[in-house]
Amino acid sequence: MPEESRKLALRIANVLESKKAIDVMVLDISHLTIIADCFVLASGNSERQVKSLCDELEEAMEQQGIKAHRREGYRFGRWIVLDYNDVVVHILHRDERAFYNLEKLWADSLPLSVRS
Repeated sequence: MPEESRKLALRIANVLESKKAIDVMVLDISHLTIIADCFVLASGNSERQVKSLCDELEEAMEQQGIKAHRREGYRFGRWIVLDYNDVVVHILHRDERAFYNLEKLWADSLPLSVRS
């Protein structure tokens, strides 16, 4: 995976952790697909928290001059996807996270330590 993608994914993960997101994970999917190099997964306990995590992340990244190219799912606050080109962020309500189990779906990915 390119170092730029890794650094961006870890920066995003750290912002989400600092805002009290639950179970933040970074998955290196670069060897599995061309859609992105990394997924960042994070959960919230309510629709309100999921939306708040999205708002806080977008604000923090924009302060660093990085803007998401696309945002989907904000209206309902159950599963928000932010596209930062090579890094795709999934902020899910804890129930959706458990149901869709993206970690199992992408089981062949390489998890990165958020503390890297």
